[in-house]
Amino acid sequence: QVQLVESGGGLVQAGGSLRLSCVASGRSFGITAMGWYRQAPGQQRERVATLSSGGTTNYADSVKGRFTISGDFAKNTAYLQMDSLKPEDTAVYYCNAFIVMNATTYHREGQGTQVTVSS
Repeated sequence: QVQLVESGGGLVQAGGSLRLSCVASGRSFGITAMGWYRQAPGQQRERVATLSSGGTTNYADSVKGRFTISGDFAKNTAYLQMDSLKPEDTAVYYCNAFIVMNATTYHREGQGTQVTVSS
């Protein structure tokens, strides 16, 4: 069983920064991609940023130039550096990963971490 645990959320003023971390734990698995999604109250879940094992990154238009995804899949970790935060970035942020075990790919998601940006 592979689990994802996020950390680093909190309350920050507009214009501030936060860094989210995600660690995958378990036995005998590899990671092909990791990403961050978010969901604000009453809104649909939104893809924020993704990172492939080959180093390819993708960002939602709303965060381009402000957020940076990085990771070390050998250490089963991913990060989301969030700068120039805006109140509309307030949401629960979820770490996602595509896990490979015994030649089968699985999707995993963490419990989420709250990010609140005050104006």
